[in-house]
Amino acid sequence: MSYNRKNYLARVIEIQNIVLEKKNEDLFLKNIYWEQIEPKYKISQRTFQSYLGINAKKQLKELNTKQNE
Repeated sequence: MSYNRKNYLARVIEIQNIVLEKKNEDLFLKNIYWEQIEPKYKISQRTFQSYLGINAKKQLKELNTKQNE
């Protein structure tokens, strides 16, 4: 189960990093979604917005520490 969760969180982190890079270029989230995210990941705008609200790095760190115990 955690294998799927790790991949999910890795994908969320990847998308969040793209947004952070493009946000520095003064692009709107709508433009980032349509130009960068939607063609590559094929996710809806609603999913994109919810990905941005997830603290994925913290959750991945907690998951890794739980597995190492």
